[in-house]
Parts: sequence; structure tokens; C-alpha cells
Amino acid sequence: MRYDRQMQQDLPVVAVINSTPDIVDMVRVTLEQAGFVVVTSLTFQIREGQVDVEHFIGQHEPKVIVYDVSPPYEANWALFQHLCRMPVMQGRQFVITSVNAKHVERLAGQHQQVYEIVGKPVDLSQLVQAVKEAARARPTR
Repeated sequence: MRYDRQMQQDLPVVAVINSTPDIVDMVRVTLEQAGFVVVTSLTFQIREGQVDVEHFIGQHEPKVIVYDVSPPYEANWALFQHLCRMPVMQGRQFVITSVNAKHVERLAGQHQQVYEIVGKPVDLSQLVQAVKEAARARPTR
């Protein structure tokens, strides 16, 4: 999604990284309706090098990154951990989603909240609330 610099200055930018185009669209629309500027990438595009993450993050400067951990869970969790260690990710807040939150929480440990997204309105409202909270948080990394 393209947006102008003035809009970016006025609204928090959120990057959505997910493996499913339909879920990317659903989350994008939901977050845009909540007042965020949303940029998106598909997980496989990052994994296969079709999207340069450093450029993508540097260009859009998202305050919050909504990252979905989908099957294969272990591989996508490892990709998330790799992304988190990148210098360009410093100071950004992360909101983790999955269609199987319990499985991802076992991978991530107790310290990581995972929001289950299966398309129900309550799921999406919890996600919006988590993104709003993350957008207000101070950098911790």
C-alpha cells in the first residue's frame, strides 16, 4: 500500500506479515478502519528473498509489526526470531498472531502473548486493541 509522508506523520504505521493473502487483506482493512496506515508483506516473500526486509521496514518505518506464525510453525517462528535480531527491527513493537495460538505459545514460551486470528469479530477487536497498545508503548529493544 502506498501513502504520502504527511499521512505517515499523522497516523501510526503498522506492518502486517502473514502467509495468507486473504488474512492479510482482512487484517489490513480492520487496522485501517481503526486508524492505522498499514503496509503488508507475505511471509514466503520474505523467506525466499523476494522482499528485502531491511528496505521494507526502513522505507515504511512501522511502529508495530503484526507477525503471523503459521504452519510450518517451527520454521516461521525461527524466521520471526531471525527478523527480531535484525538492527532495523530495533525499537519496534511486535504483535504475534496465529490460527493456533496454543501451539505457538508452546514454541514462544510463557512471556509471549499470541493472538488467535480465525476471522471472528472478537479476534479482530482483540488484535486492534493489542496493536493500539503496542503503538503507544515505548521502544524496549
